[in-house]
Amino acid sequence: MNALEKRSVVALASVYAMRMLGLFMVMPVFVLLGNDLQHATPLLIGLAIGAYGFSQALLQVPFGLLSDRVGRKRMIYIGLVLFAAGSLLAAATDSIYVVIAGRILQGAGAIASVLMALLSDLTREEHRTKAMATVGISIGLSFSVSLVLGPMLGAIWGLSGIFYLTAALSVVALVIVARLVPTPHAHKTSADTHPAREMLGQVLKDGRLLRLDFGIFALHFVLTALFLVFPTMLQNSLGLAAGSHWWFYLTVMVTSFFAMVPFIIIGEKKRKMKPVLCGAIGLLALATMMLTAVQASLWAAWGVLFLFFMAFNLLEASLPSLISKEAPAASKGTAMGVYSTSQFSGAFLGGALGGWLLQSAGTEGVLWLMAASLLAWLLVALTMPTPNYTTSLTVALKPAAEQDFDDIDQRFRNLAGVQDVVVVEDGAVAYLKIDRKHFNESQLAHLEFVRQGDST
Repeated sequence: MNALEKRSVVALASVYAMRMLGLFMVMPVFVLLGNDLQHATPLLIGLAIGAYGFSQALLQVPFGLLSDRVGRKRMIYIGLVLFAAGSLLAAATDSIYVVIAGRILQGAGAIASVLMALLSDLTREEHRTKAMATVGISIGLSFSVSLVLGPMLGAIWGLSGIFYLTAALSVVALVIVARLVPTPHAHKTSADTHPAREMLGQVLKDGRLLRLDFGIFALHFVLTALFLVFPTMLQNSLGLAAGSHWWFYLTVMVTSFFAMVPFIIIGEKKRKMKPVLCGAIGLLALATMMLTAVQASLWAAWGVLFLFFMAFNLLEASLPSLISKEAPAASKGTAMGVYSTSQFSGAFLGGALGGWLLQSAGTEGVLWLMAASLLAWLLVALTMPTPNYTTSLTVALKPAAEQDFDDIDQRFRNLAGVQDVVVVEDGAVAYLKIDRKHFNESQLAHLEFVRQGDST
């Protein structure tokens, strides 16, 4: 990458991380601090925790498509302003109903797809994968940091203080976008990063992708429901003061992250992803059921949460990779848009249904709902065909006044290891699905229509 590309990627990854911090910092403390709000009930607290997912799920893909018409940065500005306004609304009230409205307004700043589209505009094809990986790392880190910062800041500033900080982070993100992120001269609609209407039907009919969409739905359904019950268990049953929850989450997240790495390697390198995936779902379900029996020992609770987040982190890291592998050529951006919508829908329903069950059936009712959701996912995963071990390859084509694109398509398909091809005539680019075990990039050197050195 050149210096401009590096600056753009770091700036956009920072904006993404700040936004995720703002959404997640309240999760580990809301159930403890939200009881002081007027009219608060377990149901309404659950709605407040998951409400952002409702507007995120509705607006994620429309924001990305609208950015084609009015501009990427303009939509990012609108999204960040909405996010800041929702944070200020939630911070300035003592009513649970207004906090719910604030969380919905936060989620209305659904700029994830726009950020990825802008990333596509500002980076060359050959550096796109590294750029996306950088953003992915920032998302994972921001989630882990939020679980540590939330309890620390909640003990000092309370719930309103966290929301005010979230608004401040939004302002910082606005400055970063304005000062550090270049304005692209033209939009480069990339199938890797941007949803497309014409590909939506194909993605929604794909059984492999739908199984993965259900998986991310269930994963975030369970995550949101967890934070309706676990902070209260820590404080009331296990005697750990709310201000000390940060070290509990910190040690769990750090150790569980390192513990899951070997299983990622086994799944990818040994091509054992389906057994690893099903094993992680089973472990997550087991840990959830074990939470019903750890209310007498802090260290037992730590061990169970370690197992929970080891499985969670493994699944959170694996599912996007599987979406990328399973998506048809030139449909990755659309597949990821549906995937993100499923994720945020799970977060919303996890809060709403979890809160309702907490109010009507108590903590154990929520935990058994979580376990039932995970067991349903396990059944879905067990029926899943063995995942493809393919990856996307973007190949730049030489400009030419006249090209026989049908011939180009067929010649790509004749290469060893190529499973699917889409040639984009206007963009002078081809998207290939390849099996790295059987594909050798040296094959491209013999194709006169390929721009050498520009594949990724």
